[in-house]
Amino acid sequence: MSGRDCQVCAAPLPDRGRGRTSVYCSAACRQRAYRHRRTAIDQPAADVLADIERRVKTLALQPPHTFRSDAEALAAAVRKLRRLAHYVTQVAVTKTAERSLDSDDEVDFAALVEPHRKWLHLHCYRMVGSYDDAEDLVQETLLKAWRDRSGFEGRAAPRTWLYRIATNACIDHLRRTGRRPQRYEPVPGIESGSSEPPDRLPWLQPYPDRLLDELSADDEQPETAAESRETMELVFLAALQHLPPRQRAVLIFRDVLGRPVEEAATLMDMSVAASNSALQRARQTLRERLPQRRMDWAVGQHSQQEYDIVRRYMVAAERADVSMMADLLSVDVVVTMPPNPVWFAGRDALLQQLGRVFDPDSPGYFGRWRHLPVRANRQPAVAGYVQRPGTSVYRAQMVDVLRIEAGRIVEITTFEAHLVAAFGLPLRLPVEHAADGHR
Repeated sequence: MSGRDCQVCAAPLPDRGRGRTSVYCSAACRQRAYRHRRTAIDQPAADVLADIERRVKTLALQPPHTFRSDAEALAAAVRKLRRLAHYVTQVAVTKTAERSLDSDDEVDFAALVEPHRKWLHLHCYRMVGSYDDAEDLVQETLLKAWRDRSGFEGRAAPRTWLYRIATNACIDHLRRTGRRPQRYEPVPGIESGSSEPPDRLPWLQPYPDRLLDELSADDEQPETAAESRETMELVFLAALQHLPPRQRAVLIFRDVLGRPVEEAATLMDMSVAASNSALQRARQTLRERLPQRRMDWAVGQHSQQEYDIVRRYMVAAERADVSMMADLLSVDVVVTMPPNPVWFAGRDALLQQLGRVFDPDSPGYFGRWRHLPVRANRQPAVAGYVQRPGTSVYRAQMVDVLRIEAGRIVEITTFEAHLVAAFGLPLRLPVEHAADGHR
């Protein structure tokens, strides 16, 4: 396979012009890669084997619909075991991480870097604001680390060494792509509202909470500030995107990861004075961009009120109840849909659009909705599925991340359907399954 081929199917990669070339040819291949990584990391082979044994023992031929459902679940478990056999290397992570790399042994290298992969992914995500790009940047970081393995002498911790490589890869990526926050513009045929257009960040994507939960579970000394609600909410991630790359990195090392000033300066190849100056400028920009009145953030916790609002939000959409939806929204609610250029500012503008989407007699009718609750960026969220007219399945349509204040939804950020896979959810729901799950 050449460097210009898809890492999943080996198909030639399209030429995307400016910026870093993707390593996947399509969203479908990216989703397959997500599923493969998740299976290989998250579930031990022994657990999968035990699950298969349990399913075989309980398999019954009658009634037919139950047999079919159980057989499909068994087949899925067997496919999972096959993927594990292909992707999992049975090598224990030992104290190799504490010594330098003196050889070309791939096993030693894997043992050194694997405990830090999830932290690198989170760091790259915070640097660039994109889950997809973070996936690619982690691969780029590990490739560069492999090529530079002889330069790692063990004087610094492995994670510090990898952070430095990852940060430089992210800075190079940001400079190549030249991404800058813009303002949304009016969209022909859509009444977006009379308020000032919000910032547009087409590359912004959500981060599944399940991955954040794994960080502290897998790490003996987790950097808890890095996964806290305050440093993960989309409003904070969006504010970070306004910072120049080096200021962004310094602020993350100092204020998010809590690294000492000397270490942060070394990581960035800066003097202590230059690092402090960059940090002060970054803090000032964040103060101007973050909401003046913040929520009562609590690490990893969601209030019962939030859960109730999410439940009612799902019910309102599934019943196509515009009035019920109106009760949940603040008057000045803002809706954005990166990378889509569509936006809404204000409850009236959003409800007008929902009326067309929910009404079966409207030319803009979209279909029947079902939702599954998820968590993203330490915020409540839902994965939305839609059954289009004339179809027999619910297909993933989007992921909605909600910001709730004072008992009302003040912001909805809607993301692309392919990101549903990153939350461990299927891309399709049978009609009967969707109905049973929300009675």
